[in-house]
Amino acid sequence: MKTLQDAFEHTLQDIYWAENALSKSLPKVSKSVNNAELKTAVDAHLKETKGHIKTLEAVFKSIGQEAKGEKCDAMDGLLKETDGLIEEASGHALDVALIGAAQAVEHYEIARYGTLREWAKVLGHDEAHTLLTSILDEEKAANAKLTALAVTAVNDTKQSSKK
Repeated sequence: MKTLQDAFEHTLQDIYWAENALSKSLPKVSKSVNNAELKTAVDAHLKETKGHIKTLEAVFKSIGQEAKGEKCDAMDGLLKETDGLIEEASGHALDVALIGAAQAVEHYEIARYGTLREWAKVLGHDEAHTLLTSILDEEKAANAKLTALAVTAVNDTKQSSKK
């Protein structure tokens, strides 16, 4: 990479790979959780993630590039960590660990989309800027929902046994 445009395209490929990998991982997470509200949130985020993939394809198109991914080591690590939690934890501990893992993913995505959005603005990619802003807003909302769910249902040991 030698230019901002190169960094933009590389990071776009990175997050495209990440979203595709996440869409393959979320069904396993959904099957593993015990809390009904958390399961609903994971299932909703899977649908949202599939929408992000389509939006990213529109971003690629808007800059005249073919949508393709490049392995994202950060997301790969976060998903491996999630798989480890599924293997090691159970019951309430699994739910609280998975909500923490989900928030780690959201924080990574927020960082990436925030960067991409600002680069798109600087590069004059107005359509990409708008599309990336929409994804960033959804990622921030998903993180807020996870926080609220953790505080109101999952972290509370008295409520965590609700199915």
